[in-house]
Amino acid sequence: MNAAQDKESDRGLLVVMSGPSGVGKTTIVHALEQRLGGAFSVSATTRPKTSAELHGRDYLFHDEEEFQAMIDRGEFLEYAQVFGKHWYGTPREPVERLLDEGQLVILDIDVQGARQVKTSMPEAFSVFILPPSEEELLRRLRARGRDDEQAIQRRFSEAKQEIHFARTGACYDAFVVNDQLDDAIEKVVQLVSDRRTAHHGTPNPRQ
Repeated sequence: MNAAQDKESDRGLLVVMSGPSGVGKTTIVHALEQRLGGAFSVSATTRPKTSAELHGRDYLFHDEEEFQAMIDRGEFLEYAQVFGKHWYGTPREPVERLLDEGQLVILDIDVQGARQVKTSMPEAFSVFILPPSEEELLRRLRARGRDDEQAIQRRFSEAKQEIHFARTGACYDAFVVNDQLDDAIEKVVQLVSDRRTAHHGTPNPRQ
């Protein structure tokens, strides 16, 4: 193995996790982070910070001028304007730094962002979380008790579009159905573990 190949084998693994609202993706991402010692990448956004959120822990909060300047400087691995309103993006530097340290880095992003990441980093491992059925997804959206029926129907419509784009976009390496949460977590952990083992040849002892 030459020096370049050795350096590449020491590089960490980037995992992209996606899934529609109400599918349980956030819970799975946190479980993956805890089980495998991954580093969760904090996204940047232009939306207002809530009283329960902390800058740098939940999001990196920027105004639109700052966010646009970051776009102009090429500082995002991926970015998008969501619903024609607020901007969200993944800063490139922290991800590259963690990967160079040999860490497992987890991104929780939508289909549009996943496509951008796979274009610039095709070695990333991408997983899309699916609901057992459309009916169950709608039930879960209602059970959260966060939105009125109009907002629920909008989220449901957006979720169906996102699932369609994910299935037809050829940027996901694996699909996992979240029927029983514990089973879905085990499947995702196993998929990522297998990919990391294949990526390094042996599990990275620094994890």
